[in-house]
Amino acid sequence: MFTNLKNTIESTILHSTLSTEEKLQSICDLLRSKVTHYDWVGFYFHKEDEKVLELAQYSGTPTDHTIIPFGKGICGQVAVSNQNFVVPDVKAQDNYIACSLTVKSEIVIPVFVNGKNIGQIDIDSETLNPFTEKDERFLEWVCSEVGKILVLNC
Repeated sequence: MFTNLKNTIESTILHSTLSTEEKLQSICDLLRSKVTHYDWVGFYFHKEDEKVLELAQYSGTPTDHTIIPFGKGICGQVAVSNQNFVVPDVKAQDNYIACSLTVKSEIVIPVFVNGKNIGQIDIDSETLNPFTEKDERFLEWVCSEVGKILVLNC
């Protein structure tokens, strides 16, 4: 499954007539539609001067969490730690920001440009503990590819 998705994402990224925003939206839509346990997919990007994350493109139910302070919630922790964060059960996390009562697990992977964490992909699942090592490696690859798009805009 992830091999086919990689091919489609590579094609999307190389599609020269799409804007960066359109490419990111396409990636969100693709992941959510093709991976059954990805129920919400979004990109948050750093606003360094304010020490917050700002929601950019996403696919899924709209969220009130469009701005997240560094350190708050899973996304905010990744903004500070620069490390992947896989949450098998959100109820077991003290610093979890509930976006929906149906969300049971979450995975957040940072996006780096020139070695600097500039954002992240955030995926919520309504399935308990669905994320595997394969999901994590695949999403690291996605974030690496996204970083290549964004380096052109920096």
